[in-house]
Amino acid sequence: VQLVESGGGLVQPGGSLRLSCAASGFTFSRNGMSWYRQAPGKERELVATISNTGGSTYYVDSVKGRFTISRDNAKNTVYLQMNNLNVEDTAVYYCNAGGMPQYWGQGTQVTVSS
Repeated sequence: VQLVESGGGLVQPGGSLRLSCAASGFTFSRNGMSWYRQAPGKERELVATISNTGGSTYYVDSVKGRFTISRDNAKNTVYLQMNNLNVEDTAVYYCNAGGMPQYWGQGTQVTVSS
């Protein structure tokens, strides 16, 4: 199992980023996928989840209305569109496959700063 996150960077408050996670080594279309984040000195937290078909999603309250999770099963990729970013969104973002909590990618750094 391999999960490769990309798309992070430095952005000003109010800006946007689109994260991608390319998955391999398992049947992507059978698994729900999630994005997590970990800020310095804090525990890793669940940000958003999408079902295997994409028909159901979940967001933590702090990102509702600003972030959108989506997936392309043909490309084995899950995305996180992040709009109206604020400094509290600064973290390393990771994706994870449902039912496989032991597998993590290297993460992608998102820094929101003026």
